[in-house]
Amino acid sequence: MHTSSRLAAPTVRAAALAATLAVALAALAASLAGCASASSGSSTSTPASRSPASAASASASPATFPVTVKAANGTVTIGAEPKRIVSLSPTATEDLYAVGAAKQVVAVDQDSNFPASVPKTSLSGLTPNIEAIAKYNPSLVVAYQNVGGLVSGMTKLGVPVLIEPAATTLDGVYAEISQIGQATGHAAKADGVVTRMKQEIAADVAQAGAGRKGLTYYWELSASPYYSVASTTFIGQVVGLFGLKNIADAANKASNGGYPQLSEEYIVAARPQIVFLADNQPSDGGQSPAMVAKRPGWAAIPAVKGGEVIPLNDDVASRWGPRLPQLVAAIAQAVKRAPKP
Repeated sequence: MHTSSRLAAPTVRAAALAATLAVALAALAASLAGCASASSGSSTSTPASRSPASAASASASPATFPVTVKAANGTVTIGAEPKRIVSLSPTATEDLYAVGAAKQVVAVDQDSNFPASVPKTSLSGLTPNIEAIAKYNPSLVVAYQNVGGLVSGMTKLGVPVLIEPAATTLDGVYAEISQIGQATGHAAKADGVVTRMKQEIAADVAQAGAGRKGLTYYWELSASPYYSVASTTFIGQVVGLFGLKNIADAANKASNGGYPQLSEEYIVAARPQIVFLADNQPSDGGQSPAMVAKRPGWAAIPAVKGGEVIPLNDDVASRWGPRLPQLVAAIAQAVKRAPKP
């Protein structure tokens, strides 16, 4: 959920993180939005086969326009193949490149940073500026939320807008990728991306096996204050594929949107067997297994004693696009290494 999105950019810290993740995801500066970390490296080694660049390359006949898709902002009709696309969402940017629309993308928001070649600008998905967007003469705009009169403003200019919010389910992830593929003339390639994602996720869950179901975990979005995710969130559902138990659930309340703030004492007393760090990049707090081990009382936590403190790629962990199988693979590796409960 990465907003970055962030999940938007779901890794802006402290109270802002919970709010942004709840709206955009997606992980704090826009989520699920999403909200997004400016990191380019990953603490999790990922096979090249899991890169969006290697997504299934389905051959397809030329797309036929107009096409109509049902996005979060309703039914949207794209009259002709969009030649100039502006993305205001880090996840949507990854989706566009994965489905084969890279050559059509003329500008992306300031939080989009993957792939490295994206045409990054100062545009904002959190506070979109209609005039600034219009300067790029877009034929399609993709964003994760409708704020600042984005949809109405662009519609007045004759520009269709797709609102693709932070996903709340895996099916939601696949639906957004499919919609972006349809809207850009790459429906077949998008179907291939979705198929590949489903296969890789299913394989990793199966390989992890059922022998470690019931292991407890703590997902760290930020430290001091400590924010986590409940099982009701998108990330919680992803981890739930492996049958793990979330220590944050007991502290979750309806008022926090699934992103409870936990005390250090609560975490230590819960004794999680796996700790996932979604705040290990410098821009998100720079937390590391070594730093976690030095926190007061944390050395006695089973995850710390057993070497099961797992640093994640913060962007991948806060977005909900084609790199989701990388996140699932990292979780699977941790689960397979952990002692049986």
